[in-house]
Amino acid sequence: MENISLSPIAVIRSPFREKFATPRQSGLTPSIKAQIEFLPEFNSVESVRGLDGFSHIWLLFAFHQHLDQGWNPTVRPPRLGGNRRIGVFASRSPFRPNPIGLSAVKLLHIDSRAGVLTLEVQGADLIDGTPIIDIKPYIPYADSIRDALGGFAASEPQTALEIHFTDAALHKLRNFSGQTPELETLIRETLSLDPRPAYRNQDVDQHSYGCRLDRYNIRWQVEDNQLIINDIKVA
Repeated sequence: MENISLSPIAVIRSPFREKFATPRQSGLTPSIKAQIEFLPEFNSVESVRGLDGFSHIWLLFAFHQHLDQGWNPTVRPPRLGGNRRIGVFASRSPFRPNPIGLSAVKLLHIDSRAGVLTLEVQGADLIDGTPIIDIKPYIPYADSIRDALGGFAASEPQTALEIHFTDAALHKLRNFSGQTPELETLIRETLSLDPRPAYRNQDVDQHSYGCRLDRYNIRWQVEDNQLIINDIKVA
């Protein structure tokens, strides 16, 4: 069989700057916006003619941070606590024979000003700089299957953690919100999903964690069912 060569058509610009804390599925941070920037050879407004009639689109993308890490026939999904193996093709693991992912996002706006074709979207679960391989319209009557079964994945996402800020962190948040108005929403929607390793959320966890969201480093810890933001700094 002939080899198939795929080339990115665009890259995504998102506030998720590292794998840790990036949502594990699309739509879990519904308010968070990202921009898809088309590469020069695909920077034609004609290529998206009619796309504005769709509320949602499919993004096919490459797991670019895993290209050289190979794959295994079985993986340990976080949904199962990280201690049970299933087949890679029964998962959405990035460690695949062909590192290709698929996400459905909400299309907000198409912009071709400044000579660069961009799509503004909501609900993306992609790290900043992820190569986009293809874009397709989401078609409700064909793409939504009402009686579909979710296998090992529960029908509803896990219970969200309550987000609280220490007084010091809240003070910094108010200062930074003048420069990044959506910062509080970004922190609350992202970290309420509990990005910790699966084994950490099964016991008392006294660890302190950090992650980068947009241009900020966030420090936090979990107590009971509460995630407490301790510090916010410019990265």
